[in-house]
Amino acid sequence: MNRETVRAFVDRVVIPAEAELDTGLDLRGEAKAAGLWALPLPADLGGGGMPLARYLELAEDEGRSDYGPAVLGSASLLTARMLAAHATSELREAVLRPLVSGELVSAYAMTEPGVAGSDPSLLRTTARQRPDGAWIIDGRKWFTSDAARADLVLVVVRTGEELSLFAVPTGSPGFRVERELDVLGAGGQYEISFTGVRVPEGNLVGPVGQGLRLAGERLALGRTLRALRWVGQAQRCLEMLGARAGSRALGDGVLASYQLVQRLAFEAELSVRSARLLAGEAARLVAAGEQAAVEVSLAKTAAARALETAVDAAIQVHGAEGLMAASGLPRMLRVARSARILDGADELHITTTGRRLLRGYH
Repeated sequence: MNRETVRAFVDRVVIPAEAELDTGLDLRGEAKAAGLWALPLPADLGGGGMPLARYLELAEDEGRSDYGPAVLGSASLLTARMLAAHATSELREAVLRPLVSGELVSAYAMTEPGVAGSDPSLLRTTARQRPDGAWIIDGRKWFTSDAARADLVLVVVRTGEELSLFAVPTGSPGFRVERELDVLGAGGQYEISFTGVRVPEGNLVGPVGQGLRLAGERLALGRTLRALRWVGQAQRCLEMLGARAGSRALGDGVLASYQLVQRLAFEAELSVRSARLLAGEAARLVAAGEQAAVEVSLAKTAAARALETAVDAAIQVHGAEGLMAASGLPRMLRVARSARILDGADELHITTTGRRLLRGYH
């Protein structure tokens, strides 16, 4: 499997159907028929068995559409890796195969209303253990992607002074989807609540008190994947900008002959190429299991900025047409603006990375 194959599928099948995917179109069958399903997930569970380092080389092309990972079955990678490494054997046996096949949908819940997302120590959702070993969860989470259709939610909760991670079936009594949250006018995020939700002892993921460490493991790969995928969308915007500038007649020439348009193209290209290099370095280190806090933060922040720069330039060159949903650009603009907050706001990455860098230089 190579990048060209993945890119061709995303460009030919996924991108033209984005508007329909917004309303529930399912293209997973096409991905399976093309041999592109769940490439980085274990082969013995129905995935492609591709090594993580190899998959990360394809992630930019898969991410040219925000729907690419879901259509190609890699959206469950973070949860599958976490459960495979830390869940009980009973839980792994019950959920991993259907998770990889796409029969089971998972969600991840950490952020809470009224709590700064950058400070997990403030989380208030709790789990207390009963004498029979079961756990009772109470609390509320929000900005939980796909919660309305999820069968299983991985939830970070407080167990005493520390945090722990549980896998909660959404059919459990006391679990409720409270409302859908709009993100710049688009849905897909939800607020959920837990009211006396009873969870079997075997649904504890990892040891008690290790939830923050497990969340950190997930974040490193998750942020790297986001950076690579945002670079993919930024590259798509560059291509749209170039095609428009080279074909749109204006005066005696085309838009591409004007210096201000050339500057837009230059600045966007500079941002995207820089972000690609940083994301590639972060991916190499994360795949090798090495410490990469600085590299991941640099990549995440640079990729968010590159996407914002590239999509803004593409919209400007498209004019009023670029404001139409049919162009695909407003969707990517929404992703770009969200990117500066998702997985840690830019300010968090700037301050924490700046401290690390200064300590290193000192």
